[in-house]
Amino acid sequence: MKSTKTMIITAMFAAVIAVLAQIAIPLPSGVPVTLQTFAVALTGVVLGAKLGTISTFIYILLGAVGVPVFSGFNGGLGAIVGKTGGFIWGFLFLALFAGAGAAMMKGSPDSGKKDAGKGKTALLSTSAGFALGIIGLLICHVLGTAQFAILGNMGFWQAAVLVSVPYLVKDVCSLALACILGLQVRKQLYRASFLQRPVRGKNLR
Repeated sequence: MKSTKTMIITAMFAAVIAVLAQIAIPLPSGVPVTLQTFAVALTGVVLGAKLGTISTFIYILLGAVGVPVFSGFNGGLGAIVGKTGGFIWGFLFLALFAGAGAAMMKGSPDSGKKDAGKGKTALLSTSAGFALGIIGLLICHVLGTAQFAILGNMGFWQAAVLVSVPYLVKDVCSLALACILGLQVRKQLYRASFLQRPVRGKNLR
């Protein structure tokens, strides 16, 4: 039963990414402002590093085979191998690192220490967890920028000015919001038995 619920929630979050990806503001660079980054980070935080990455992979796979789940109702392999496709498969790293980082944060149901949410320990663990998420975000940006630069026949930093730098503040804010909301959703999913609690995380209350 638990495995069935886990499969359902994993598929559901792939759908969540697909829906939020359609909320977009097009820009001349070709990389629109969307809620994709928020959705992927939220998926990683809620489902954890492993399931979050799997859910994101399902989303990418659906788009690769032609289902119009990418921004602007686009789909097909061309979207992934195109100029902005590096950001799409870079989402795998964002989900992975956001999920791993969230498990370290204050308020995470995955912490097995009763004092993990107090004082300096809370500050350090939350900062370290958020830093992991930032690393995943930066990997996503580097991969996206590199692919855009190669296919656009331009330098990396020139491409970064077009498709990365203007989005960084928004993406960092999206990651922070995903961590705040995602940890609360994760707790509720544990309580509803949609996710299995980690062995060391017995004290969810």
